[in-house]
Amino acid sequence: MLNARELRKGKGVRVKGKLKKQEIYIVLDNVLDTYNIGSIFRLADAVAAKKVYLCGQTETPPNHRIKKASINTTEWVDWSYSPSAKEAINDIRSTINDIQVIAIEQSTKSVQYDKFDYKLPICLIVGNETTGVSKEVLKMTDVIVEIPMFGVNKSLNVMVSLGIVLYEVIESGMLIPSK
Repeated sequence: MLNARELRKGKGVRVKGKLKKQEIYIVLDNVLDTYNIGSIFRLADAVAAKKVYLCGQTETPPNHRIKKASINTTEWVDWSYSPSAKEAINDIRSTINDIQVIAIEQSTKSVQYDKFDYKLPICLIVGNETTGVSKEVLKMTDVIVEIPMFGVNKSLNVMVSLGIVLYEVIESGMLIPSK
């Protein structure tokens, strides 16, 4: 494990090929805030996700704000750009058998995030900070999970929502220890 100073100096690159990656794929459907994007890279590294897909209008590295928020994790978290989340999901489904494709979104069709039975391989989709996961992408998912809200605010930041669901996946015992 490296601390933030070591990560900022790029020392994580030397462990890139040595770390056991989990069968977790993260799709960003038009996420616009570069600090959210960078934070999602950091989160992807924390759970050893296999790949992050940056889709549509989502900014891609190199970008100073993404780099700063990610503390250089963009250097060793595998990622690719896709013109749309729909194309990314089709690509994922064509190469990975029996993958659960899950949107994190508020919907009349959603189930509470901690009531779903997560299984690897898994693809988690988060959407635009204002409009959410696109309707065409929601139609492609196996399930939509939602985090209940009890206050005045009706939504959470996309990185926070993704973090909550990813750590629910960990709690379900699905991740393989890297040591």
